[in-house]
Amino acid sequence: MKVLLLYNTTKDIATPDDDDVLAQLEATRTSLEVLGHTTESFGITLDLTKLISKLEASKPDLIFNLVESIDGVESYMHFVPLILEQKRIKFSGCSSNALYVTTNKVAAKKILKLNGLPTPEWFTKDIAENDLIHMSKPFIIKPISADASVGLDEDSVIRDSSKLFTELQARSKKYGDCFGEEYIEGREFNISLIEIDNEPVILPIAEIVFNNYPEGKEKVIGYTSKWDTDSFEYKNTVRSFKFSENDSELLAKLRKISTECWNAFNLSGYARVDFRVSDEGDIYILEVNANPCISPDAGFTAACNQAGIEYTKMIEVILQAAK
Repeated sequence: MKVLLLYNTTKDIATPDDDDVLAQLEATRTSLEVLGHTTESFGITLDLTKLISKLEASKPDLIFNLVESIDGVESYMHFVPLILEQKRIKFSGCSSNALYVTTNKVAAKKILKLNGLPTPEWFTKDIAENDLIHMSKPFIIKPISADASVGLDEDSVIRDSSKLFTELQARSKKYGDCFGEEYIEGREFNISLIEIDNEPVILPIAEIVFNNYPEGKEKVIGYTSKWDTDSFEYKNTVRSFKFSENDSELLAKLRKISTECWNAFNLSGYARVDFRVSDEGDIYILEVNANPCISPDAGFTAACNQAGIEYTKMIEVILQAAK
C-alpha cells in the first residue's frame, strides 16, 4: 500500500517531547517499509488547505496518523481525522470524536462520570474562590488539554486550600486553561490496549514505581519525570510489569475498567488508560489517552514488547485496525 504518515511539525526550538515526535515518525516509517509499504510523510500545520492539497496529489491508500497537536495545541489534533473522515480516507488510530473528547480532560471526566466509571473529583476555574478555601483534600492542578506531562510538576500538588485559586489562575495563564483534580495518594498504573480483529486486547499492565522518593516529595509523573534524563524524577520513576499474586484481583478490575473506557469513548486502533489506586485500594481513572505515543521507548511500545509484539508487528497490527 501507499501510506502517508501525518505528523505534527515541531517548534523552532525543539524540546524533548518534540524530538520524540520525530523518533516516532522515523520508527513508524521504517517499520512500514519493512512491511513492504511505500511511504510519504507530511507535517501538519494550521493551514489545513495544504493537507487537503497533499491528499489530493498523493492519493494514499491509507493514512498513518501520528498527529499529537497542531501548532503546539493538542486540542486541535482532532481536525486531521475529521478531514479524513469527511473524505472517506482510511486512517490509523482513533476517530475525530474520540480524540476531541479525550484531549479535553474535563470533558473526558464528565463522560467517565456519566458512564459510572471512577475518576477523582475536580473543579474548573469557574468555581468561586471562597468555595476552594474550604477544600480539605489535596488537589493537583493540570492543564485541560496539554499532553506529554506539559505543565505538570511536583508543585502542581496543592495541599494548602488557600493557594488553590491563585495557583489555578497562574497555571492557566502559563499553560492554557487548567483544572483542579483531587490528588490520589497511592500506586500508578498504565493499561495499554490494541485493537485486534475489531476487539480491544489488553496488553500487560505496567505500574510506575516511585523509587527512593523521600518523605514529603510528591509522586507525580511530570514533565521532568518523562523527559529530563539527568533528573532524580526520571531515574527513580520506573516502569514495572512484575506483580505479586496479591495483586491479581486488582489487576482484573483494572482490565475490566479499561475495556469499559474503550467502549465508553468508542476508541479504536490503540489507546492507554492511566490509573491511580489509593492506599485504601480504591481505583481512579486519571486519563484516557487516544493514540498514545508509539515511539520505540514509549510505554505503549514497552507493553507491546512485554506481550511479545515487537515494534514492526505492532505497527502492522495498528495498520490492520485502520478504518
